Amino acid sequence: MLLNGAQILVESLVEQGVETVFGYPGGSVLDIYDQLYKNSHRINHVISAHEQGAAHAADGYARVSGRTGVVIATSGPGATNLVTGIANAYLDSVPMVAITGNVASHLLGKDSFQEVDIVGITQPIVKHSYLVKDVKKLSQTIKEAFIIASTGRKGPVLIDIPKSVQKDVCEYISKPVTVKQHNVAFDNDFDAALQAIKQSKKPYIYCGGGVIAAEAEAEVLELSKKLSAPIGLSMMGLTAIPADYELNLGMCGMHGKYASSVAQSEADLVIAVGVRFSDRATGNVDKYSEKCTIIHIDVDAAEIGKNIRKKIGLCGDVKEILNFILPSISSFKNEEWLARIEENKKADKTENDGSFTPRNIISTVQSFCDNDTVIATDVGQHQMWTVQYYQFKKSRTLLTSGGLGTMGYGLGASIGGCIANNKKTTVLFTSDGSFGMNLNELATAVSQKLPIFVIILNNGVLGMVRQWQNAFYEERYSQTTLNRQTDFPMLAKAFGGNGYSATTLEELSDILRNSNNLCAPCIIDCKIDMDEKVLPMIPPGGCINDIILE
Repeated sequence: MLLNGAQILVESLVEQGVETVFGYPGGSVLDIYDQLYKNSHRINHVISAHEQGAAHAADGYARVSGRTGVVIATSGPGATNLVTGIANAYLDSVPMVAITGNVASHLLGKDSFQEVDIVGITQPIVKHSYLVKDVKKLSQTIKEAFIIASTGRKGPVLIDIPKSVQKDVCEYISKPVTVKQHNVAFDNDFDAALQAIKQSKKPYIYCGGGVIAAEAEAEVLELSKKLSAPIGLSMMGLTAIPADYELNLGMCGMHGKYASSVAQSEADLVIAVGVRFSDRATGNVDKYSEKCTIIHIDVDAAEIGKNIRKKIGLCGDVKEILNFILPSISSFKNEEWLARIEENKKADKTENDGSFTPRNIISTVQSFCDNDTVIATDVGQHQMWTVQYYQFKKSRTLLTSGGLGTMGYGLGASIGGCIANNKKTTVLFTSDGSFGMNLNELATAVSQKLPIFVIILNNGVLGMVRQWQNAFYEERYSQTTLNRQTDFPMLAKAFGGNGYSATTLEELSDILRNSNNLCAPCIIDCKIDMDEKVLPMIPPGGCINDIILE
């Protein structure tokens, strides 16, 4: 049948199983939005307050649902407003297809109104990008984009569609498309890996976001039980293993749990699964690997040996590799190693003394949450407190910016996550600094009637930067005391939501209890001390010997 480019786009999205898209209309995508209007019974469109919020919403939707998120923006500023959201998805390996409009093909390169080379701008932060100049190639391009975004190491793909292509007509025939995978050849040394496991007396599993992406949570758990190996988690891998599993030591790295960081430093074998060994995770790379053998399992060959050279590399689908080696592993138990781990876990335990601290606020909020409640964060101290103290029990329930560290990520992501989770109650832990970045998305949350609880840990400063100024810059607090007078509860009401302040755990509990059935966002402003610190902390480039505990 004969269809124009905008119709082909919508038909292709439906064919890919897309149910919800996020975006913001504009001149160069009017034809696309006209078709979305005509097909609103097939595709739900959520309009954001800003394109960055739409990109973060598509990101959050993808993380919770496991499907590819879709965001649409117009040309020029609409497209450039997506850049931070695309970069965020790229660094956290989130499958996303970003669709932008552009000026008509014959106007490209002429500095036309709202023209920008978005393909060139985003090239370093996408898996692949397309500028579609021929409507006959549009259908195939869309299919390829979804395959690329959702296979191998997942990530964002950009499709730029000039306005003339949206109007052009061609015969539309749905054909299956295959994409040639350009995997780097890699020789997996399974014998060396199995030998290292056999010889190990103090094994440690380092579990990252690649485990969740590959749906290999059960295999990692089985590996841990077979070897009696403790598990340390990257921030992106935090929900892969239930928090109440006895050998789950929690997050490791710069602000990781003490027991997790110590166990890694004392292990003679680290089995790293779906991680990239970022600088925040390793600190001093030479010290990190000097006492242990490292087996690195990852789908992306480029990551193996990039940051940690002393390793045994196993490249491929994480789930498939674990299922290949698990039958060859004998059960092992080192009582001395397990006793050492249990002793170190005691350092991470503190009692709730009833004070209005971040730890107790987060624990109080969790007492009102289910295991499948989606938790989002922005970036800063509150992010670290959340990943330290919230006890995640189910995979895909944490939305946080790991690689890029994007302040302002949380509200957009919580919108996407809430929609992906059938509009169940969602919690965003944020701060006055981060929340100020993109609080305009409250308008979106209100219009969509989303039950999102925004818990603001309000200390009046840029807390994480202030903490570094305190530790490393002789308490010179340059531009980190905000001196703002924002009334967050009134702000929530101005947007059409609900707003409260809490100064005690009892007040917080009462608000949560009485607001449980709201079909609108709710801000709870929690004032905390500006000098609360995120601890433990291993200084940048440091090692376990440099850890700051108090």
